[in-house]
Amino acid sequence: MNTAYRLDDVRHCYGDRCVVDVPALEIATGEILAIIGPSGAGKSTLLRLLDFLESPTDGAITYAGDVVDGDVPLAIRRDVTTVFQRPMLLRRSVAANVRIGRKLRGLDTKGGDTERWLERLGLTELADAPARTLSAGEAQRVAFARALIVEPSVLLLDEPTGNLDPYNVGLLEDIVRAENADRGTTVVLVTHDEFQARRIANRTALMASGSIVELADTEAFFTAPEDPRTAAFLEGDLLY
Repeated sequence: MNTAYRLDDVRHCYGDRCVVDVPALEIATGEILAIIGPSGAGKSTLLRLLDFLESPTDGAITYAGDVVDGDVPLAIRRDVTTVFQRPMLLRRSVAANVRIGRKLRGLDTKGGDTERWLERLGLTELADAPARTLSAGEAQRVAFARALIVEPSVLLLDEPTGNLDPYNVGLLEDIVRAENADRGTTVVLVTHDEFQARRIANRTALMASGSIVELADTEAFFTAPEDPRTAAFLEGDLLY
C-alpha cells in the first residue's frame, strides 16, 4: 500500500486544550477516507494539519514518504487542496475565482479548463457574476471548481455539501468519485452526513475528543462496528 500520509504520535494543542491526539494513522494514496464524529471532536483541526496550515504540537506527519515539519516546501503545499465549509472567494468574477489557482502556479489560464469546470458544476451562466453576490451553495460549487482545476494529488473536504440541495450534493459526490477513479486523487472527507460517508468512502473513521475511536472499511464500520462508542454514535447517542 502506497501511503499518502502517516501520522505518528501527533498531538495538537491550543494552550492547555489538546484538540487532536492521534497516536497512529495511515491514509493510503488514492483512497477516499471519511471522518465523522460529534462537533468539537477535532475533525477540522485534523484537516488543517493534513493541509499543513498548522504544525502539530507534538509528533510527526509524513507526506509521500517525507516528514513535513516547519517550513513546508511550496511543491508539497500545491499538492494538497482544501475545500472549506465556508469558502472565501475573491472580489472578482466567478470565472476569475475558478482560474486563480492555475494563474498562481503559472499555468495556462486561456485554455478550456475554466469553461469545462464551470459547465461541470453548473456555473456557466454565472461565469461573469461577482463571486461575492453568490448564494452559499453557489459559492461552494465555485470553491470545488477552484480546487479541482489545479488537479491536486490530495483533496481535503470539510463539510463540503452542507449548503447544497440534494441534486448538487449528488453532483459533487459524483465528481469526487470520478476524480478519485480517473486521477487517483486521495480524498479525506469530514462530514456529519453518515449516508454520504457510506456512499463514497472506502474507509470511515470516528473521531471523538480529538482521538480516532475506530477506523475500518466503510461497510464494516457501519454494519459491524467493533467499538461500543461507534455503535452508540451511529444509534444517535451523544459522545463527549
